[in-house]
Amino acid sequence: MNHKTMITSALDVSKFGRVGLLYGGLSSERDISLMTGEAVLAALQNLNVDVVAIDVQENILQVLPSYQLDRVFIALHGPGGEDGTLQGALEYLDLPYTGSGVLASALAMDKLRCKQLWQGIGLPTTDFAVLEENSDWGTVLDSLGGKVMVKPACEGSSIGMSRVENAQQLQEAWRLAADFNKVVIAEPLLEGKEYTVAILGNQALPSIRIEAKEIFYDYQAKYFSDETAYFCPSGLSVAREDELRDLSIAAFNSLGCQGWGRVDVMVDSEGSFQLLEVNTVPGMTSHSLVPMAANSAGLSFDELVLSILEESIA
Repeated sequence: MNHKTMITSALDVSKFGRVGLLYGGLSSERDISLMTGEAVLAALQNLNVDVVAIDVQENILQVLPSYQLDRVFIALHGPGGEDGTLQGALEYLDLPYTGSGVLASALAMDKLRCKQLWQGIGLPTTDFAVLEENSDWGTVLDSLGGKVMVKPACEGSSIGMSRVENAQQLQEAWRLAADFNKVVIAEPLLEGKEYTVAILGNQALPSIRIEAKEIFYDYQAKYFSDETAYFCPSGLSVAREDELRDLSIAAFNSLGCQGWGRVDVMVDSEGSFQLLEVNTVPGMTSHSLVPMAANSAGLSFDELVLSILEESIA
C-alpha cells in the first residue's frame, strides 16, 4: 500500500462535506492564485474530497449559494480574497472557511497598520514613512538611512515594490506603488539574510532562508526564477532557530491569525530579526515556501492541504 493510499484509506473525508475551492479572483495576484488553486484542487481530488473549483468573479456572492457548499478552501491572494472582505461574507453565509478570520486577514493585508500594531506592542519591525504626493523625497530618504524599499500597503507577492537609492527614484517608486494602492509606505532597506516561517495550526514549521539573484526577492524571483536559492533547514543555530520561531508565532498570534500562514522576516545590519509581514493565504505553487517547509517537516503536499482543511473544522 503506497503512502497516498494509506492517507485516504485512513481518512473519513465525508466530515468535510462539499468543499468549495475559491481561487483566481480579480486582484493583481490572480495568475498566482490560479496556480495555487490548480495545485490545491489536485491534492483535494487525490484525497477523495468532494470538491468544486470556483474561479471567483464579481458575482461570487450571488452564485455561491447555488453550489450548496459545507465549507470553503480559500486559495485567493490579495485584495478581495485575503483582506477580510471575503471572510466577512462567508461569516454571513455561515460557511466555515480555511485560514484567518475577518480582522486578522484585514490587519495582515494592511502593512501600515500591521507595523503600527507591532511597534505598539514591542515586536521588532523597522521604522517607516507614509509617502504622499507632496512628500519631501530627500528628507524621507535621509530619515530612513538613504536606501529604502517602497511598497503599496495592501498588496502581496512584492507587486508594486521598488528598491530606491535617490530622491528621484523615490518619487517614481511612490507613483508606481500608488497605482496599486493609495497608501504607500517606505522602509529602510535591509540587506541581511531573509527568512520565512510557515505556521500550521499552532506550530511553526522549519524556517527557510531565501537567496534571490535579483535585486530583491521580487515577483519574478518568487514565482518564476530558477535561480532563487532556498535553504531548509536554513542553517541557523538551534538558539537562533528557536528565536525566529518564537518571534514568528508571536507575530502571527498578535494579529489574531488562525489555521495557517507565513511570516516573513529579514536580518538588519546588527544581526537582529525584523518582521516584514504575515501572509494569511500564502502561495501553494511549485515555487512556494509553505509546501517546502512542510516537506522538510515530513508532510507531503496532500497532507499539508489536508491539515489546512482540518483547521477549518477546528
